[in-house]
Amino acid sequence: MAKYGKKAQSKVKRAMHERKRGTLKSGQSGRKVTSRKQAIAIGLSEARRAGAKVPRKGGRTRKGGSRKRKRGRKSR
Repeated sequence: MAKYGKKAQSKVKRAMHERKRGTLKSGQSGRKVTSRKQAIAIGLSEARRAGAKVPRKGGRTRKGGSRKRKRGRKSR
């Protein structure tokens, strides 16, 4: 079973071509994208919005907030 659909492939391909031509812009800032990885990420997020078959974003390990630290003296 393929992880990514054809629509995702075409969106990433378009983003990579735009990056090579120097016309790919990032989100709100509108700055020119030069990174290959960033171009792929933009293509995949556009494919996600278009409803293509793309796996969910990874890297989220902890759902809760920051851990509470114990308050007290250090043992010597």
